[in-house]
Amino acid sequence: MPKLKTSGIDHLNLEVADLGETMDFYKALFDFDELEDLASDDGKIIGNERVKLAIYHHEDFGRYKKKGFHHFGLHIENFEAVKARCDELGVEIIYGDAVQWPASKSIYIMDPNGYTIELTEKWGGALA
Repeated sequence: MPKLKTSGIDHLNLEVADLGETMDFYKALFDFDELEDLASDDGKIIGNERVKLAIYHHEDFGRYKKKGFHHFGLHIENFEAVKARCDELGVEIIYGDAVQWPASKSIYIMDPNGYTIELTEKWGGALA
């Protein structure tokens, strides 16, 4: 079975204290736009054509008290090989199978430290 080929970190998923303040900061500093409203999850996807941040309000997030890192995503060029490779290595697939997003699929796994990794079919979930 071939090794998986990644072309880079796809996105970061962050828990935040204040969604509006966070969006304002990234817009002002980096000119990030809102790419998707995740209202049902109290979140947003922000960024540009090369950088995506998924930000989610977390009620218990205290400024500078809690690290808000949730997971990171890797774009996988040979996505069709992910499931077989995970099976081969005994890596459990969270949610049991690929998660279908509007324009892409993702498979979620954990590393030995408990960090969640999203392996994604299309760069940036095929968002602008």
